[in-house]
Amino acid sequence: MKKMRRSAIKAANKELERIDAFFNTYANMSSGLIDPEGIERLCSDVEVDHTDVRILMLAWKMKAEKQGYFTLEEWRTGFKAIRVSNKYALKKALPELEKEVRRPTNFVDFYSYSFRYCLTEEKQKSIDIDSICELLNIVLRSQYQAQVDLFVQYLKTQNDYKVINMDQWMGFYRFCEEISFPDLSNYDPELAWPLILDNFVEWLREKQTQS
Repeated sequence: MKKMRRSAIKAANKELERIDAFFNTYANMSSGLIDPEGIERLCSDVEVDHTDVRILMLAWKMKAEKQGYFTLEEWRTGFKAIRVSNKYALKKALPELEKEVRRPTNFVDFYSYSFRYCLTEEKQKSIDIDSICELLNIVLRSQYQAQVDLFVQYLKTQNDYKVINMDQWMGFYRFCEEISFPDLSNYDPELAWPLILDNFVEWLREKQTQS
């Protein structure tokens, strides 16, 4: 029994060494972090664009805190979880990671995380409209293309909001999940929707009337 335990510990240590060596391939040696340049090289090695949603999913798996940077501890957390220690294995693992994140229970957490990950300043609580539009296209458009396209169009034409907060961000996801689209028949403005969504629905109905 002890021999088996020793063997398992030895194997785990070896795996950790490989994960650390993989980290060092992309880390900036002076800062001890993987920075945006290192992430670009990682993306190039696994043949995905740095805006690919799966890179954000990888950050979610690592529980990465600072946009564009990975610490060794975060890297270990993520790569132990997906059992990957080199670029070839990572390339193969990305489709499975995406499937895992797309499960409804995981996706809500990932969607919320994607907003928090983009808060780059201390005490920042909201994100500018242009960045929100980009993030919606990366994170949600593949599931709710019509809703995202119209919401992005609305955000770019309205003048009432310069930034979006977490409540509004999560409210839009709930809107996509719950509201009959495009007829909006079950949207009730008396319920606790963020005001921006009431305005969006009003804008949509006007648009539908005109067409």
